[in-house]
Amino acid sequence: MSGQATIAQTTEQAVARAALIKLLFFAAALAILPITSYFVSSKYIWTGNVVYAAVTAVCVANIVLIAYIVLSVLEDRQSLKEAEEKKLSEPKKYR
Repeated sequence: MSGQATIAQTTEQAVARAALIKLLFFAAALAILPITSYFVSSKYIWTGNVVYAAVTAVCVANIVLIAYIVLSVLEDRQSLKEAEEKKLSEPKKYR
C-alpha cells in the first residue's frame, strides 16, 4: 500500500512542478514580450508612431494570455480524460 501512495505522491509533485513551470514561463512571457514588441515595432515597423506600437504591445499581451488559457483548458481536458479512463479500468471492488 505504501508503494502506491509513494507513486501517487510523486505523480502529484510532478504535476504541481509542471504547472508551476508553465505559470513561470507565461509570467515571464507576459512581462517581456509586450515591452519588447513595443520598442521593436516602434523603431522598425511603425517608425516612431507610439500609438501603433502600443496597440502592437497590447495585441501581444492578449496573445500570451489567450495561449495560457487555451493551454490550461487543453491540459484540464486531458487530465479529466485520463482520470475517467483510469476509473473505468479499475475493477468494481476497488472503486
